[in-house]
Amino acid sequence: MGAAGPAGARLFLALTLCLAAGAAEPDGRPAGRKVLPPPSNLHYSFGQLCKLKWTWNPAEGISSGCDLKYCSEILINGIPQDNREWTKNLFREEDVSLNEEVHFRVRSECKFGNTSELSNWVEIFTTPKGAAGTAAVGINCTWYDLEYMICTWLPGWNASASTNYTLYYWYEGLGHRQQCQNYIYSDNFGCNFSLSIPNCTNVYPTVSILIRGNSEEIRPVCANKNPTTIVKPGPPRIVTVSMIKDEIHLEWQKPGTFPAHCLVYQVELKDSKSDSPQPYNFKKFTKARFPSVHPNTVYIIKVRAGFEGTCYSSSLWSDWSEEKSIGENTDFTFYIVLILTIPLTVAVATIILLVYLKRLKILIYPQIPDPRKIIKRMFGEQIEDFQGSLGDDFLNVNKPAVEEEISSLVWLENPESSTSENEDQERPALQVKAL
Repeated sequence: MGAAGPAGARLFLALTLCLAAGAAEPDGRPAGRKVLPPPSNLHYSFGQLCKLKWTWNPAEGISSGCDLKYCSEILINGIPQDNREWTKNLFREEDVSLNEEVHFRVRSECKFGNTSELSNWVEIFTTPKGAAGTAAVGINCTWYDLEYMICTWLPGWNASASTNYTLYYWYEGLGHRQQCQNYIYSDNFGCNFSLSIPNCTNVYPTVSILIRGNSEEIRPVCANKNPTTIVKPGPPRIVTVSMIKDEIHLEWQKPGTFPAHCLVYQVELKDSKSDSPQPYNFKKFTKARFPSVHPNTVYIIKVRAGFEGTCYSSSLWSDWSEEKSIGENTDFTFYIVLILTIPLTVAVATIILLVYLKRLKILIYPQIPDPRKIIKRMFGEQIEDFQGSLGDDFLNVNKPAVEEEISSLVWLENPESSTSENEDQERPALQVKAL
């Protein structure tokens, strides 16, 4: 009996759970309660570019005392989005991306005072066309000066190198979609098209962008852009910059056709004695004054424009204006180089002058050569050359052996001489006798 007690309790608990489960429907409604009829004939159609419209017929057999509404929601790739909506209309229209699977479901809801009845969901889904990975990615658009828009993108990872993309755009009030004509081919694909949206109520419509390929294998993709978040002003133009009593006065012209109260400005001032520029922010006004500037300093000035949050929600700044410079920079390096160069130049010029004067003196007063040295140099060299050509051996071999003979001369004079005439006649001849 003790063993049967716990077993009986478990059986009773299981029966209770089964009865409780049978008393409720899978969607949470109590079992046996009347099910509200769902909408019928649900289908979809494509509108302008990225517009997808779902329509359905009302539920049948609804009592007259029912406050009937339709609850609908969209799932992307099976994931619910935060877009549930209740309406009495028999349609819903949304901008969707065409490169993802879109599920749409709708049901009826009937309220009786504080109670409500729900129908089952009715679902329909759309599958993307083309091969996966061929759709354009990284779509980025910028609206310049409220005049033209440039959109850029990258090809899909699975797209071939020969794939060409075509861009279409549309917004509420345009009528029919327009095809972009001015394409950009660089590191990214891109296209530039004129876009001037009339603004009468300070509210701009969403711009729909459709990019599709040149074949059915390329998957199309849609992107919706809020123009107030992607608008970019053009660069301001500096009109005048001047220096008055150690103050820099600057004036520039606002870009485009934007209202003056919608623009803010940033002025960047950089002096030649500093490495980092100093930014200054201004609102509405297109004039600025910078006091207490340093003398002997060059200042470089440029301006860019942005938006006040009350007009546009874009955080994009314009490009910088053309740089303007003012002031004079005294560079003492030039004077130091000049001081060092002058003495060096004078010294070099003096040396050149002395060398020139010495050469000039030689030309005017040439040196007279010594004849003895010239003759000695001429004949001495010839004799040395001749002796050198004969050689000492030749002279010693051909020299004859001659015995030295010593001769003596004896002068004999006759003592008897009468007259000078007889002297010559009677003077004995000179005799030479060898000893």
